[in-house]
Amino acid sequence: MDEIKGLRRKLFLLFIITFVSIFIFTVSSSRRNRSIPNHRRATSICPSHVSDQTITPLNNTKHLLVSAFKDQRVKGFDIRIIGVFRRDSIQPLHCRFCCEGSLSITTPANILQHSDNFGFPFVATDVMCPIPENCNATHVTLLPQPESGIASNQIWLPIRNRKTNMDEEEKLQFNFTVCISNLFGDYNNVLQFAQTLEMYRLLGVGRVVIYNTSCGPELDRLLQIYSQDGFLEIVQWPIHQHLNPSKGWLFSEHGGDVHYFGQLATLNECIYRSMERSRYVLLNDIDEIIMPYQHDNLMSMMNMLEEQHPNTGVFLIKNHIFPKKHFEPSGRFHLPQWIGLPGVNILEHIYREEPSINVYHPHKMILQPRLVEQTSVHEVIKHMGNYFQVPQEICRIIHVRVALQKALTLEELNVDKRLWDFHEKLVPNVDKVLKRAGLLNSEGQA
Repeated sequence: MDEIKGLRRKLFLLFIITFVSIFIFTVSSSRRNRSIPNHRRATSICPSHVSDQTITPLNNTKHLLVSAFKDQRVKGFDIRIIGVFRRDSIQPLHCRFCCEGSLSITTPANILQHSDNFGFPFVATDVMCPIPENCNATHVTLLPQPESGIASNQIWLPIRNRKTNMDEEEKLQFNFTVCISNLFGDYNNVLQFAQTLEMYRLLGVGRVVIYNTSCGPELDRLLQIYSQDGFLEIVQWPIHQHLNPSKGWLFSEHGGDVHYFGQLATLNECIYRSMERSRYVLLNDIDEIIMPYQHDNLMSMMNMLEEQHPNTGVFLIKNHIFPKKHFEPSGRFHLPQWIGLPGVNILEHIYREEPSINVYHPHKMILQPRLVEQTSVHEVIKHMGNYFQVPQEICRIIHVRVALQKALTLEELNVDKRLWDFHEKLVPNVDKVLKRAGLLNSEGQA
């Protein structure tokens, strides 16, 4: 009997020791886990819904998100989200990251409205986010409250430009990218568009990016050909599905929600889109060509300018108007195959206005994208490095459009045939792409 009682005491003591050991291990493990707050496993919800749109509404706000990019040039921040925000509805936001399948803690966002809003209710906006430690972030979302839960319909943005230790010159895909914004309405200037893109090819441009809300049917066919070739990147831009975009630049005159179909958001997005793949970015309109006048291509010109002006991130190019009401009298480039095509034949317009000191002539720009943080249309807002205004004898914008100085007579205009220097390659290249788009028949007629 005593032996049985002794055995029971031993079993009871063993049970107590085992229970206490399990309890101590559990508490210790729990404390250890709580001491690493960087991110938590949540593979089932991280990310649950990734946006595949170029414009993404931010849940429970009036704001729109465009793209997220890794950008560690500003101290204390790692991610820049480009968006279009309602100026009178800015509230604190918090960033949450997907860290290769794990959900991060939230970090406070810094909301930076761009200074140029031209009086419109909506403005291009940057949201700056720091990434928590030990998080290799692949996606980001914004929340109104810190550490708030992730809603079932929460939309995540993929983070672009995630390359590390990139040799700046060695790994760039292009020397020059042209950013054009925005196509809208029934714009159908087929001939001038083909001439402009083929001219840029000859000058050494490797990629053109265009933000397309809508365009005419013939131009759409041409866009698809250039896109198939990989020369043109079409970014769909359905801003009209979210806002009432203005067709003008000033709210007091044109009304609407946002400046010129969201042009400032697209220009900035294009700079960041090009940052890891292009040495230079050209910002100009669809009817403008940044043309070197002392060099046969853009690279030769920029090599000279960079040697003369090192540490320059922004090169300003002055606009020159070629009034489309005046035609070259001989008709040398009034070519029969182009008659009937929609659009302007820029080779027929050789008369150039001399910029007047009494008239504002806006610049367009050639940028080194890695030296730019924010841009407006005609000047950069935040940048590293220097500005340089390129003399017009070296480079100018060829801009065929309605006259700016309407009182000038033909005799008061300058004859400028710079485009003709490229006609031997330009004309057959234009014909070729128009045929591929089905806009010229096999006999070369429109």
